Amino acid sequence: MSELPQNTVSIQHVPGELDERVLSDVRQLALDAQEADGNPPLSDQTLVALAADESNGNLIALLAEAGEGADSTLAGVAVAVRESEEHPWVLELVVHPEHRRAGIGRALLGKLGELLDLSQIQAWAHGDHEAAKKLAAGVGLNRVRELFRMRREGTDYLEESPIDRRITVRTFRVGEDEPQWLEANAKSFAHHPEQGSLTLDDLEARMSEDWFDPTGFFLAFDAEENLLAYHWTKIHPASADAARPTGEVYVVGVVPEAQGLGLGRSLTTTGVNYLLELGVDAVILYVDADNEAAVKLYRSLGFTLWDADIMYGPQKID
Repeated sequence: MSELPQNTVSIQHVPGELDERVLSDVRQLALDAQEADGNPPLSDQTLVALAADESNGNLIALLAEAGEGADSTLAGVAVAVRESEEHPWVLELVVHPEHRRAGIGRALLGKLGELLDLSQIQAWAHGDHEAAKKLAAGVGLNRVRELFRMRREGTDYLEESPIDRRITVRTFRVGEDEPQWLEANAKSFAHHPEQGSLTLDDLEARMSEDWFDPTGFFLAFDAEENLLAYHWTKIHPASADAARPTGEVYVVGVVPEAQGLGLGRSLTTTGVNYLLELGVDAVILYVDADNEAAVKLYRSLGFTLWDADIMYGPQKID
């Protein structure tokens, strides 16, 4: 698509949460982009933040509208979120496939630069794209983190891994397991920049999503009913490129005191087999590239590298 005339694109700044109509438009734009790119352009955390009742000054949304009046359409979105004033802003930006190569990404980034110091933000690129590299380089951001997207094709079941007979596995009980899961999650991901900081509001927001199903959320307890490990699965509906749904190893966690008991492998196996029973023909997962133990585990279960998400940010100083 050729460069759009400047006056046909307007950037609207929304300092807080979005209303239902606009949020629906943003979700649809994200779905259209995912269909075109194969990657969801906005994370669950960003969508939760956009739908939250209060942002407390920790959310900035920029909407790019193409066209004028009743003929205008949502052409792009930039969302910056931070946990608190002490944490950096984290940006996600997406332009609708029909409006790309028209300068909208640069326009959104330019507007954001009027509100924030872009040299100090962190920005996710979902997929290692040249356009994202150029935008990041233009504001002085460097590649600082790599998140592998791994994929397991086919419908072959995994061999179940034995665990200590004193450990029991059951599925998540809504209204009962939330506090213990949040504690176990914080322990399991104490050094993880996103997962380890989930709050009850974050958990409840995810549980309110259409995809949430407690029967696919597996918990492992010891004899004293202490939560040791868990595997939360997710189903992505069939799309234009896939006749059957895709499963996801959404998150696997093991508390530090239970490391080495084989619970990560066992629960991952349980979850993958559960997803296969529901009719998926592929299972995906995300894992930090530098988490060598986890990458090795997933490779041993038949997952291979499919793609990567890249975080850009200020140059790290060793």
